[in-house]
Amino acid sequence: MVYQYKFEKIMSLREKEKTESQTKYNLAVKEFETEAEKLYRMLKKKEELLDEQAERLRQGLSVQQVRHNLSFLENHEQLIQHYQRRVIETRNKMNFYHQILVEKNMEVKKYEKMKEKDVQAFMEQVNQMENRQMDEISIQQYMSRS
Repeated sequence: MVYQYKFEKIMSLREKEKTESQTKYNLAVKEFETEAEKLYRMLKKKEELLDEQAERLRQGLSVQQVRHNLSFLENHEQLIQHYQRRVIETRNKMNFYHQILVEKNMEVKKYEKMKEKDVQAFMEQVNQMENRQMDEISIQQYMSRS
């Protein structure tokens, strides 16, 4: 008697969906990390620019240079805001794919648990059949001796 799990196709489909979800999640994590790294670099650059500007102000700057620096910092601040929005978007995307991955993982575990129980029931059935066959053989041997 050969064991055949009745939900094997569904289980393999769920495992495939889980693998695809894992791939999408990993890509979303990488995208988030990339955007976060860009934001970090922009914030670091802003900090360096502010330090540099403070040093220049101590040394003395013309009004034109101060305006130029302020304009440059405003543009830099807009870039930072852009990257902050991108980080938020990619974090939300990453969390969304993580939630899907968790759901797919739970589905696969349910099917694995069902398969485990089905295998156990199959093995019990096989053992019962073997015991019946052994009983029949024992009865036949007993009858042939008598």
